[in-house]
Amino acid sequence: MAENKKLTLDKVYQASYVLKDVARWTDLIYSPHFSGDNQVYFKTENLQVTGSFKLRGAYFKISQLTDEQKAAGIIACSAGNHAQGVALGATHAGVKAIVCMPDGAPISKVEATKALGAEVQLVKGTYDDAYNYAVKLQEETGATLIHPFNDPEVMAGQGTIGLEILDQLDKVDAIVVPVGGGGLIAGLAYAVKQLKPSVKVYGVQAKEAASMVESYRQDKLINLERVSTFADGIAVKNPGDLTFSIINKYVDGMYEVTEDEIAAAILKLIEKQKLITEGAGAVSAAAVMFNKIPLKGKNVVCLLSGGNIDVNILSRVITRGLITSGRLTTFVIMLEDKPGQLVEVSQTIAEHGGNVVSVHYEGSDANMAISSCFLRLNVETKDFEQIDQISRALQDKGFQLVE
Repeated sequence: MAENKKLTLDKVYQASYVLKDVARWTDLIYSPHFSGDNQVYFKTENLQVTGSFKLRGAYFKISQLTDEQKAAGIIACSAGNHAQGVALGATHAGVKAIVCMPDGAPISKVEATKALGAEVQLVKGTYDDAYNYAVKLQEETGATLIHPFNDPEVMAGQGTIGLEILDQLDKVDAIVVPVGGGGLIAGLAYAVKQLKPSVKVYGVQAKEAASMVESYRQDKLINLERVSTFADGIAVKNPGDLTFSIINKYVDGMYEVTEDEIAAAILKLIEKQKLITEGAGAVSAAAVMFNKIPLKGKNVVCLLSGGNIDVNILSRVITRGLITSGRLTTFVIMLEDKPGQLVEVSQTIAEHGGNVVSVHYEGSDANMAISSCFLRLNVETKDFEQIDQISRALQDKGFQLVE
């Protein structure tokens, strides 16, 4: 690989200079709510200008193009956040940008990309399908393809976050980073390890899209046949070879979190930190919240990589988060269809502090007595202990719980 194609610390510092008037120096916020065995801080890239760290790498890459390359235009592929960074960078540079996005990308991200000045082409399928189309388009037009992660200059732009963290927290012990294709963690880990090798860097992926986790464990690039996660920003089937080589050398561990754990982290970030994150942005917080990483008594920085979550998805995520944390539950009770049953059930729940938010009455199925019915109640609760208390109280009064 030619020297100019390598990630260097000089490139990261150059990117920091280029970005100083464009990208926000995002706050590092101490969180007593997430700090248990550790002192936890949040690096709030969800509050970045475009709502995501992706602006850094995309803008720096575009700034390094020659006049001839700028004249030919640029093409990018993105699930949403890289798209907005490319659109903003291209508009600043006066360059025509075409962004290929999977047709399942959140509408809010598609519209935000258009609003920043890029032409959007929706491609049927996943991010990887959109990428293949973008490559084909690049070959046909001669435009420059701005890769979202597998590019040293993009990685250098993302690495500027590492420089900021080291400036903001002198005694940082560990940094926890969301991982998709690997550009963010590769750039950050490289920069941090050059300047302060004692700092541990850990990556986190969604369990249903853990291509880099598997690659890291097996010490070779692993491509997945399918990914399935609401954390669309890190739903990558094929991780980068350049990013993988850097991750293999500088990253100290890779971990997974489930969809429910991500949802619970998003909910807690909203309630306790007043911070909105998307699924991809919250995986670092989820890993710390559910003790996925062996850390104790350390100063830990969780990178919240983005906050561009579709409000419709957010509504469903909050509901899932409430269920996961024992704040919302459903009781299904088999009853005899006679007067007074619902009153007794609701009184029992109220006596134990539950709040019934919806009631659904269902007739019996063919295998049950004609006089029986199902009562389905959604109930707000404090925690799983309270759910167990209500369940036991209902059973003590002779009610039969189906679920």
